[in-house]
Amino acid sequence: MKPSPSCIEFSASVEKGARMTACDFLAAKTGLSKMKVKDAMNKGAAWIKKKGKMQRLRKATTLLQTGAHIELHYDGDLLSLVPPKPSLISDQTHYSVWLKPSGLMAQGTLFGDHCSLLRQAELFFQMKRPVFLVHRLDREADGIMLIAHTKEAAAKLSELFQKKEIVKEYRIEVLGSPGEPGKKGTIDLPLDGKTAVTDYETISHDQGRNISTVSAYIRTGRLHQIRRHFDMIGHPVMGDPKYGKGNKNKEGMKLTAVSLKFRCPFSRNDVEFRI
Repeated sequence: MKPSPSCIEFSASVEKGARMTACDFLAAKTGLSKMKVKDAMNKGAAWIKKKGKMQRLRKATTLLQTGAHIELHYDGDLLSLVPPKPSLISDQTHYSVWLKPSGLMAQGTLFGDHCSLLRQAELFFQMKRPVFLVHRLDREADGIMLIAHTKEAAAKLSELFQKKEIVKEYRIEVLGSPGEPGKKGTIDLPLDGKTAVTDYETISHDQGRNISTVSAYIRTGRLHQIRRHFDMIGHPVMGDPKYGKGNKNKEGMKLTAVSLKFRCPFSRNDVEFRI
């Protein structure tokens, strides 16, 4: 999600003798009202350097020490957005399974995180549990996502994804017909100079609308792989705002992550989450 042209980006270190709260300091330096600064901070647009690493600063009353480095990445248009709400599918203690709606990012940006699944999950659990992102799903897409709640779970789930031991199924609607219903195929076309392979099966075809429903499985995880691959073979995903011609609609992109199947690293049982 790109910032609007009217954004304000501020970065500075606190001067010697300036005993101010973060909100007061940012308001004085940027000219924004304290109300706007507080809202931006609450939504993850303010950052402070701690132990050499930039972290989000949400507490407006935080007293700034001399030399503290603080940043504000303010975009009123982005901050005014009301995020769609995700749904909790299953709480597995070490990790949870969510239905991410379209329009919700997987994680935040410098300009805030209130429109992200990670932040919405954190608020859902009243911030009593850590949240770690272990995989991604395009903002325009909807479907199943995992969130880890411990560093151990994050490491183990990330390893499963890296080793391709998690089977991800996507259900898409594409323009035209990539094959008769029941036909399986493979798209083996490099993306960004790297190997990219997508397997698929045509589920049905609506001749009246000239749209097919397809199940897709990715063997590799390139940027926008499914969207780019189906556009490359002449069957772009319906509603895709970036790729394809003749596939635009008002309903949004027809790409849903419908299933995740893997061996749970904690119970050692085979599990499947499906919508």
